[in-house]
Amino acid sequence: MIKEQYPSKLLEDAVEAIRSLPGVGKRSALRLALHLLRQPQEHVHHFTESINRLRDEVRYCSNCMMISDGEECSICRDHSRDRRTICVVESVRDVMSIENTGQYHGLYHVLGGIISPINGIGPSDLTIRELTERLERLTAESSDPVEVILALSGDVEGETTAFYIYRQISKFGVTVTSLARGLGFGDDLEYADELTLGRSITGRQPFHP
Repeated sequence: MIKEQYPSKLLEDAVEAIRSLPGVGKRSALRLALHLLRQPQEHVHHFTESINRLRDEVRYCSNCMMISDGEECSICRDHSRDRRTICVVESVRDVMSIENTGQYHGLYHVLGGIISPINGIGPSDLTIRELTERLERLTAESSDPVEVILALSGDVEGETTAFYIYRQISKFGVTVTSLARGLGFGDDLEYADELTLGRSITGRQPFHP
């Protein structure tokens, strides 16, 4: 294979950096690098500064582990939300997908992944301990009912994670539900259309391990 020849080492380095992003091939990376080169200098500086600040300054909500600009995310700060309903999701992207449906008005808990032995991800790599501590505090505050919605993908890893979480939180006497099967087996929340996802939330069912 003939190695790509670049007229500039700086251009080559930029292409390799852009190419490291998921789903970006060599040709797309080159096109983007050349596009940035044609932009006004202040635009490019603003772009790179935004990326730097994202990496250096973004925080995780102390309550739900959602990305946040401060100690608590905007959802947890919103006191109009149902604070005794917690939707457990794999990622920040899942929170955004559910919020876009407009059908859910409780809080969230972001696991940061799912249990996947083949990828070396175990329960200790997720925020399951933080979830149990959160539920322990919540149930100690009041005898009012608490619902935990396990909104995880319907594949084997998602089901394994849901079962593990159920075993960890069942001692708190909370109601545990899961999304209605408008989502097919193996479906990811991120790729579900808003109507289907919204119906799956409103039609949630008791979780059966």
